[in-house]
Amino acid sequence: MHRDSEGNAVEITPGAMNLMTAGRGIAHSERTPSQARRDGGRLSGIQSWIALPQDSEEIAPSFQHFEAADLPVVEADGLWARVVAGSVFGERSRVGMVSDWFYAEVVLEPGTTAPLDPDYEERAIYVVEGEVAIAGESFAAPRLLIFRPGDRIAVQAKKPTRLMFLGGSALEGPRYIWWNFVSSRRERIEQAKQDWKSGRFAPVPDETEFIPLPES
Repeated sequence: MHRDSEGNAVEITPGAMNLMTAGRGIAHSERTPSQARRDGGRLSGIQSWIALPQDSEEIAPSFQHFEAADLPVVEADGLWARVVAGSVFGERSRVGMVSDWFYAEVVLEPGTTAPLDPDYEERAIYVVEGEVAIAGESFAAPRLLIFRPGDRIAVQAKKPTRLMFLGGSALEGPRYIWWNFVSSRRERIEQAKQDWKSGRFAPVPDETEFIPLPES
């Protein structure tokens, strides 16, 4: 269960995608439903952080939720892919984005090859499960691989493999991260620390617990 300071409450379901845009600042709470706490179970997922362009860092916070059925799926011989964001394999997701990026879950059968076309300046794959071969080299999970701009990349599965394809336009400069705060300006992070300590972030509805800043 996820609830943010805008009042959005969503129960996470298999294959679902939740996109929270922090912008000028947002608080959120993640809670396991009581039935799952009682009965037990396992949850597998990937959490990714996408930095905003400098001119959009102070936009209003927002939240998007998409069920698995809302996201386009591509199926070919030995390949299955869910397009989470952006455009991949000729399909485009309806997920709203502030910058130009893409994200896709890709499942390959052994021997199947998937292209990672040079349509985006920055590209990478994360090998979640299995093993792949690229340009004569093998890479087993878990592994993050980052590629040079412009190179045509062919990813071949050596065994049943699950990957994330990701990338997008390059940022204008470095980003700084401290705890849950990210910004292109160090002084903005210092301000966010004080705002959090002083309770100036919009509170999460029905949430009573407060997480203090780390000591350092």
